[in-house]
Amino acid sequence: MLIKETAKSAWRSLASNRLRTLLTMLGMIIGTAAVVAVLGIGEGARSSVEGRIRSLGANLLMVRPGSASASGVRSGTVKTLTEDDAEALKGLDGVAAVAPERSGSAQLRYMASNLNASVTGITPAYLEVRSLSVASGVSFSDLDEQQRARVVVLGANVARQLYAANVSASPLGTRLQINGNAFRVVGVLAEKGSGMGSPDDGVFVPLSTHRSVLFGQDHLSTISLQLASEDRSDMVIAQLEQLLRLRHRLRADQPSDFEVRSQAEMLATMGQITGTFTMLLGSVAAVSLIVGGIGIMNIMLVSVRERTREIGVRMAVGARRGDILRQFLVEAVVVSLAGGVAGVGLGYGAAVLLSRFGEWATIVPTYAVGLALGVSILIGITFGVGPARRASRLDPVEALRFE
Repeated sequence: MLIKETAKSAWRSLASNRLRTLLTMLGMIIGTAAVVAVLGIGEGARSSVEGRIRSLGANLLMVRPGSASASGVRSGTVKTLTEDDAEALKGLDGVAAVAPERSGSAQLRYMASNLNASVTGITPAYLEVRSLSVASGVSFSDLDEQQRARVVVLGANVARQLYAANVSASPLGTRLQINGNAFRVVGVLAEKGSGMGSPDDGVFVPLSTHRSVLFGQDHLSTISLQLASEDRSDMVIAQLEQLLRLRHRLRADQPSDFEVRSQAEMLATMGQITGTFTMLLGSVAAVSLIVGGIGIMNIMLVSVRERTREIGVRMAVGARRGDILRQFLVEAVVVSLAGGVAGVGLGYGAAVLLSRFGEWATIVPTYAVGLALGVSILIGITFGVGPARRASRLDPVEALRFE
C-alpha cells in the first residue's frame, strides 16, 4: 500500500468512529493546551520582569553599602558610601552619568491628608539615569541642590493619594509638610507602573535638603551609574571596585564594604528564576500528554481487536505486514497530531484570554507551538507502535476465523 492510500484508509477508519476518536484526542488536546498556555505565561512573565528591570534605567550599575557581620551573622548595612565616592566615580572611563541617592521614611501631610512614604534625596541627574520623566511641573536644578531648597517632586501614586480630596486641583505650587517641614511641590513624575520600589510611590527632594533638613544622614543608600555602553560593564565594574577599595583603605585580605549590581546580572538572575518556574510548570502540564498517549494506545488496542477480521482480509488479498503496521501507526499519529493542533489553538486562546481579562502578561513563543506539535507526533509514534506491531503480527488464517 502507498503512503497516500494508507493515510486515506486511516482517515476513513477514524471518521467511522467520530465520538471515540474525539474522546481519544481529548487527552492530547488538554495536555497540549496546558503546555502552550503555561509556556505563554512563563514567557510573558520573563518579558514583564525584563521590562521592569530595564525601566530602572538604561545600562545601569548600582552600588550599595555592604552588609556588616558579627561572628558570621549578617547584621544590616554598613555606612560606607559618601557623596565624595559618587563624585570620584564620575571620572571613570565608560561612565556617562552618576546619581547618588539617600533614602528614608517620613510622614507627609497636606491639609487633612496624611501619608507615610519613602523620601529619597536625589541630584538632577537622577531622573535621566533612572529613565524617569516629569508629567507636570519641573524637576530640581543644580541651584536647588546648592541652596538646599525645600522643594519636592511627587510620585504619581503619592500625588493621587495626598490630593484625593481635591482631584481637580493641581499639586503644583502647593505646600505640604514632610516630618513637620514645609516643602513646595514643583513637579509630579509620569506614572511608571507598579512593582517593588516603584517611583510612583516615592517622594523626591534635593540630596542636600534630605541631609541637612530632614534626616541628617551623611552616608548614601545607593549610587547609580549609567554606562556609555553595556558592553563595557565588566571593565567599569573592575575599575569601580578598585577605586572604592582604594578610597575606603581596604587591605587585599579584607572583603569589600560595598556591593555592585549590574542590570545584566539582574536580568540573568530573573531570567533563570522565571525559566525554572516555567520548566517546572511545563513538566507538570506535560504529564497530561503522557496520559493522552496512554489513551491513544488503549483505543488502538481495542481497534486492533475489533478489526481483526478486516486485517485478515487485507492480508488475504495481498497486504504485507509492513502495510498493516503503517496503517495503524498512521492512525495513531493522525489522532495524536489532530489533538495537538486543536490543543495549540485552545492553549493560545487561553493565553489571550488570561492576558485580556486576567491582567497577566502572556506571550506564546513560536517554539512552544513547534514543541507541542513535535511532542504530539512523537507520542503518537511511541504509543501507536505497540498496537500497530500487534496488528501486523496477526496470523491471516486465524484473523479470518475471528468473529
